[in-house]
Amino acid sequence: MKIPGLSFSWKRALGISAVKQKVARSTGIPTTRGGIERKIGGLVLGALLGKKKGRRR
Repeated sequence: MKIPGLSFSWKRALGISAVKQKVARSTGIPTTRGGIERKIGGLVLGALLGKKKGRRR
């Protein structure tokens, strides 16, 4: 029986999640599948449409 609102993650307990977050922040490359797909999709669309990421005015 689970206690509502209480969960345990062995990855969190070992510090794996923190290491992944630090790597992702320092390199700018996401470690999740969705994040990687989003990043690649943005790069492909940017290359096809010739738009640069940056400030809008």
